[in-house]
Amino acid sequence: MSFKIIDNFLDKEYFKEIEELFTSNNFPWFYNNKVNLFDEETYFTHLIYIDFKPNSNFYNNIFKIVLKLKPKALLRIKANLYLKTKKKIIHAKHTDYDIPHKGAIFYINTNNGKTILEDGTKIDSVANRMLFFDSSKKHSSTTCTDKKVRLNINFNYL
Repeated sequence: MSFKIIDNFLDKEYFKEIEELFTSNNFPWFYNNKVNLFDEETYFTHLIYIDFKPNSNFYNNIFKIVLKLKPKALLRIKANLYLKTKKKIIHAKHTDYDIPHKGAIFYINTNNGKTILEDGTKIDSVANRMLFFDSSKKHSSTTCTDKKVRLNINFNYL
């Protein structure tokens, strides 16, 4: 499977802004009773962009990231917060959309959680890392066991 990783994706100052925003007590997270259609695990999300328009007042805060992606069209931007578990849980494989599209995951904090690609490649969650991959192919996420939360932002685009 083809993928690309860019570490230190954002300059230090902008990354610090993003990190502080998504870890602040003022950022709203919303409960989801399933990680995907095939899982019963719960997590929290914040849907920033959907249906070709911003869905959150925080869209402008991440707009510089969007500009770096250079999308022809955005499909969805979703921030994810997975709570720490005693044992690492691997979520069911899924696709983000059934149509051909690009995916990118921006990791906000370093932890022992993973993104697992269709071929079994495991990508570490490292703060300020961007993973580019085909999210129309099956992939999965995991929880972490070493930090209170695992935080990332998932971008789907054309």
